[in-house]
Amino acid sequence: MTVPSPVVAVPRRSSRPLAAALLIAAMLAGCANPGNPQQPRTASDQTDNDRRAAVRLELAGGYFGRGQYETALDEVKQALAAKPDMPEAINLRSLIFAAMGEYALAEDGFKQLIARDPRNADTLHNYGWFLCQRQRWADAYQQFETALAIPTYRTPARTWLAWGACEAREGRLIPAQSHLSKAFELDPGNPTVALNLGEVLYRQGEYERARFYARRVNANVEQANASSLWLELRIERRMGNMSNMDDLAQQLRRKYPQATETQALNSGRFDE
Repeated sequence: MTVPSPVVAVPRRSSRPLAAALLIAAMLAGCANPGNPQQPRTASDQTDNDRRAAVRLELAGGYFGRGQYETALDEVKQALAAKPDMPEAINLRSLIFAAMGEYALAEDGFKQLIARDPRNADTLHNYGWFLCQRQRWADAYQQFETALAIPTYRTPARTWLAWGACEAREGRLIPAQSHLSKAFELDPGNPTVALNLGEVLYRQGEYERARFYARRVNANVEQANASSLWLELRIERRMGNMSNMDDLAQQLRRKYPQATETQALNSGRFDE
């Protein structure tokens, strides 16, 4: 796929919300449902080992999401003891290794899975995310593109999200906007997509459009968070709407007093 141009550089720290969103996308991919989409498995197809492995994998995903990497790794080991070739467990193990800084082990796991099944979109997605974190940009984009070319891929929105967020980390805001827009078209109710797209538009100075996505998230009390309030606050500041900015600042300080965004607000660091 040809990447649009021009390329616009952004400060490195501006990628922080995007990186957090990508981690969520990668975690979801690591715990994807197993099986051939043409031949779905049912409960009657499962052995006792299948069930034990599935339970352990679910526990591992929960621990991974909370940052308890060693405990998550122990649960993955038990899943693999019950079902040694379980691709979902190897996928998640590689994500855990990456989070622990064991990059060679993580990459070995991804390459093992791709060699076994080069059309497993979940693995391609996760390997692309791993490569993005290692700043191997072109290799990451190739994995995302390959995953999206698979006709049976069930969740392409998360890969468009990952691709766009990765490009934003590199500073390629125009292609990032294009790919995040595709993610939004496929999954308009996803607050992570809206937040990432709003951030990219903000960095390009498209404040009205950025505000649309920020407000879309903040209008839902179950979706609003420190990052979404911070984005809308910075947009209102750029647009000169000081009353709205003050209201958002009060919400941020009241609801998330310890958040990184609140600390940035209190220090006047709006665009680092």
